[in-house]
Amino acid sequence: MLDEWLASSLDADSVEPREGTEGKLPGGRYRLHAPGVLELLPDELAAEAQACVVSAGIHGNETAPIELVGTWLARLEAGQLRLGAPVLVILGNLEAIRQGVRFCTTNLNRLFQQGLELEGDEPDRARELMAVVDAFFARHALPRVHYDMHTAIRDSRYPRFVVEPFAESATDLAQWQGLAAAGMQAALHQHRHSWTFSHYSKHYHAAQAFTLELGKVRPFGENDLEALSGMRTLLEALLEGRPAPSGNLEEVRFFRVVSELMRQSQDFALCFSKETPNFTEFGVGTRLAHDGQAGDTLVEEAPVAVVFPNAQVELGARAALLVRACLPPT
Repeated sequence: MLDEWLASSLDADSVEPREGTEGKLPGGRYRLHAPGVLELLPDELAAEAQACVVSAGIHGNETAPIELVGTWLARLEAGQLRLGAPVLVILGNLEAIRQGVRFCTTNLNRLFQQGLELEGDEPDRARELMAVVDAFFARHALPRVHYDMHTAIRDSRYPRFVVEPFAESATDLAQWQGLAAAGMQAALHQHRHSWTFSHYSKHYHAAQAFTLELGKVRPFGENDLEALSGMRTLLEALLEGRPAPSGNLEEVRFFRVVSELMRQSQDFALCFSKETPNFTEFGVGTRLAHDGQAGDTLVEEAPVAVVFPNAQVELGARAALLVRACLPPT
């Protein structure tokens, strides 16, 4: 049944299973809440159970996390795993997934804010997903965690990295150790509210929440899932309600956002190659961008690295994050 749910969610010509459909699983049952939204409910809570949200496909062309979810659910249905914690599994932008594009009209991963007033298919989907997350966390009085899995549109000096959303609540050291064991090579602390899906869970629900970049965007069938075996192990531990493996934080490079490079006019260009990998560092005095309104952006005081550079963003949007290395958490 889980294979059918995944396939029908991705196929525009399939009839999706009816909302409210339930079925048995090893150690529990599943329930369908909405298109692309599946809840796993254990018969008994394991000792380390958390209320877990696992999301993929918030950008439709990021296929590796969707394939990872498929193998993870297949192992559960085959009896190789036993459900011990409540898990909400979400496939985000279904129409974009079906079309193989990042988004259809607007970037879904900038819309997760209560009181959203925008209209359209992607704003409607954001409101639907916020509502199901709200209801899920309200149903389960457990520690909360949300892993929102992505792949990046460009190469990176650290192909697997985690973005920690900005919020008042702190991240547990055990989470960082678990992500290190899962193969994350770098971590980036956000400096302000960003209204991404992981930020929503952390800001509004005080969840341990992260955006996980798991390599580079590739089509279905061309992803190296073996490189994500550590992430699969972490997801399996969450699903079974047991502690995740613990890794060495000295093997993870930590960074903090120091500023954002914003596009303020039509006359805008980044002053480095569009193929520049994430976490590429630039020295003091380097011209990073030209904007017809804001002028030139130069590196000042100390070298910075760029993450998520994209000159083609909308006016008023972020064209890159500027980051510097920092000490790991203790």
